[in-house]
Amino acid sequence: MRYSLRQLEVFLETAHQQNITRAANALSMSQSAASSALKELEQQFDIQLFDRIGKRLQLNELGRLLQPRAEALMEQARALERDLDRHADAGPLKVGATLTIGNYLMVPLMERYMDMSDAAKVSLHVANTHEIAERVVSFDLDIGVIEGEMQHPELQVTPWRDDSLVVFCAPSHPLAQRDKLSDQDLLQAQWILREPGSGTRQVFDRALQGLVPQLQIRLELQHTEAIKRAVEAGMGVGCLSEIALQEAFKHGTLVPLSVPQRDFSRRFYFILHRHKYLSAGIQRWLSLCTETC
Repeated sequence: MRYSLRQLEVFLETAHQQNITRAANALSMSQSAASSALKELEQQFDIQLFDRIGKRLQLNELGRLLQPRAEALMEQARALERDLDRHADAGPLKVGATLTIGNYLMVPLMERYMDMSDAAKVSLHVANTHEIAERVVSFDLDIGVIEGEMQHPELQVTPWRDDSLVVFCAPSHPLAQRDKLSDQDLLQAQWILREPGSGTRQVFDRALQGLVPQLQIRLELQHTEAIKRAVEAGMGVGCLSEIALQEAFKHGTLVPLSVPQRDFSRRFYFILHRHKYLSAGIQRWLSLCTETC
């Protein structure tokens, strides 16, 4: 580009002040810098924009012709600057979350985030760990919050909060009366589980290492609520996050089962692309999540 916004700014202020010294003062520039900017603009296009009458500079015909267009261009530049400044505040955010997190933890966080300003919007995509990771890698999502452990060369994985899976059944199920379940009980049960590729299934398979090939898996479902309904109907035993089961345990529609010899603990994680710019929105989202641990 053969001119700069600073040159146009000097041109317009000089037209307003009709004096280069007063224009320089208004723009917090030295008189020599303002004179140079105006001179360079004129020399670049081999034009003259002012008639010089003593110390007074008065727009000539060409200057008057160009002034409105320069004013419009500067107003657009100022509007862009205001928009860029607003991006220092939290703006629209694309969040991905795995099913348990998306269904049971995200809504209050979204509400708090959007209360910050009119520009602070959140779109939420809920899917399994594998899909959320793929979308973060491809920059389709700004940030992911997942249940499963993840290793990927393009992802930065940061622990968020602890969680634990719970084995559970319907109150009428024969195992509901047991103080604790043995590995033999686990092998004899009919299981209603999350699908392979989900974070919940990953932790379940790890917890039951050595037993998984022999388990009787009756159903594999993608949705937590569908699993709960199937278990409530007596179709088998399930294993889900304690977060997803609190209300059902409270109302007695499902009961927890103790499996003390198996470790069902896990963590939730944030995932970000390693080259993702940490905008004010992302930083605020991370802070909100951390505050609610």
